[in-house]
Amino acid sequence: MRRLLLLALIALAGCAQQPPKDDQLYRDLGEQAGITRIVEGMLLNIAQDPRIVRHFENIDIVRLRDKLVEQLCVEVGGPCTYTGDSMEESHTGQHLTPSDFNALVENLQDAMDAEGVPTPAQNRLLARLAPMRAQVIDR
Repeated sequence: MRRLLLLALIALAGCAQQPPKDDQLYRDLGEQAGITRIVEGMLLNIAQDPRIVRHFENIDIVRLRDKLVEQLCVEVGGPCTYTGDSMEESHTGQHLTPSDFNALVENLQDAMDAEGVPTPAQNRLLARLAPMRAQVIDR
């Protein structure tokens, strides 16, 4: 099932991204506190994931957490402002592969599962993030 969802997200990656029409997804994810827990859970999952943990060595993990929370908050219609670098800027030189991207998505899904986020809300978030795939792969 997750494999099919990842393939669907890849197919959506080329679609133009529209701003959220409302804050329903923000509320479904538990607002600021829920998004923070999801991001922290994802980062803890990544720390234990030998497939991608090397990409997160020697970085300011607190800053990364804060920027990811901001970014997710904006993407789901929350009252936040993203103050980080563009996806292209922050991933230049990392040479990330489709497998790396998929591993990160799996870690995000596991974090959302742990927070009890319903599958439809998870799918809506992943669909919002899918266009970023092209901005991070092989930069």
